Amino acid sequence: MDSEPTGKGILLKAEPIAATFIDEVRNTTAKCAQPPRLVGILATSSAPSKSYADFTRKQCEELGIEFVLKKTGAALSGELAEGEGVEEAIIEANGDDAVDGIMVYYPIFGGQQDHYLQQIVSPFKDVEGLHFKFHYNLYHKYERLSLSPPPGMVKSIIPCTPLAIVKCLEYISVYNRLLPYGDRAYGRTVTVINRSEVVGRPLAALLANDGARVLSVDIDSIQVCISTSIYYPRHVVHPSTLTLQECLAISDVVISAVPNPAYKVKTEWLKDGCICINVAGDKNFEKDIREKASMYIPAVGKVTILMLLRNL
Repeated sequence: MDSEPTGKGILLKAEPIAATFIDEVRNTTAKCAQPPRLVGILATSSAPSKSYADFTRKQCEELGIEFVLKKTGAALSGELAEGEGVEEAIIEANGDDAVDGIMVYYPIFGGQQDHYLQQIVSPFKDVEGLHFKFHYNLYHKYERLSLSPPPGMVKSIIPCTPLAIVKCLEYISVYNRLLPYGDRAYGRTVTVINRSEVVGRPLAALLANDGARVLSVDIDSIQVCISTSIYYPRHVVHPSTLTLQECLAISDVVISAVPNPAYKVKTEWLKDGCICINVAGDKNFEKDIREKASMYIPAVGKVTILMLLRNL
């Protein structure tokens, strides 16, 4: 295991941020007629997925939430293929009235096949916020989701990991509470390295809709996301001619979520005093990150699970 980066910048773990939401979830759960039931579906032999499932169970037990782990495929038996039976498990949980929420431990197949599975989960039970309807609402700045049946309106879920990152930024006062709601990231320039539909793109939309100038970096392009609410009801996206090095040099906040252990953000490219957040399972920042960054958050997983449980 790699040692934690050292330096003059502050190392902030996720625990104190997550702790600010524990009482909220516990109190909400206590008001329920019966404990909400969350079904986790584990379909692979992946050690990180198994570890995340174990952590989910522990967190649910502490907060009075019933957690049921449904194993299928290679998670159930070494004689079964990775992901075997996962679609059937999702459909079964969708149809079970006793189930309040569903989460699936990805990646399973990767790419488009995992995206397909995310759309199978009922939006009324999707606590991760991965259904396309939630993404559409976020990108178009719609706050509520209208579906039938059942009739009426329900709150639209924001994808959990991007929301957890925003909560981290609120905690460390990157968001200015003196500004009106919806503009509290105004004046901040943020680089987001990753443009996946799970983390990077929804995060860029959230930050831009809150007033930030977001530089969205992917493998083959860089885009600028900004909110011009006078003329548009939501953020707009334009191509950028900046290089990654130029983006980092002007960014107050740098967030990296590249699922590649070999990928590292160069410390020397960072703006002095910036804030850096690692979202990837493998650390995307070099060990001397705190020599340049005023604050470094190495992981957000414990905040993400609280965001997920709030959606039950």
